[in-house]
Amino acid sequence: MPTPSPKPAEKTLETFANPASHRDYRIHMEIPEFTCLCPKTGQPDFAVLTLDYIADKLCVELKSLKLYVWSFRAEGHFHEDVTNRILDDLVRAVKPRYMRLTARFYVRGGIFTNVVAEHRKKGWKPLPRVELENFPPQSNTRG
Repeated sequence: MPTPSPKPAEKTLETFANPASHRDYRIHMEIPEFTCLCPKTGQPDFAVLTLDYIADKLCVELKSLKLYVWSFRAEGHFHEDVTNRILDDLVRAVKPRYMRLTARFYVRGGIFTNVVAEHRKKGWKPLPRVELENFPPQSNTRG
């Protein structure tokens, strides 16, 4: 009897309601174990993905993101293609105010590749960054 084929990897990105949609706040995720295949050689490519976004009404659910990322393990993609594809899929699912995906690929043929792709919701403008003064450390002892 033939062995059943493995279930295809999941490409569904689930979301949940943004618990603080009234404000801009940064969501930062690091995905250190991304892999796909080189479309030319079939050799594995490894990358660290860094996802930063400002949600609007939805946030991405972590388990579905993990399964989605794993789905690329047996697929051949150029670095530029896979980075932009992942960003497009995330933007389609989450519809964020802002999203940046940075893919830092490990060395291949003596070359490191970094791909940074961004999305901005039409009309969204970030608030000016507030820099708070740094205070010197204090001691709890009296001298």
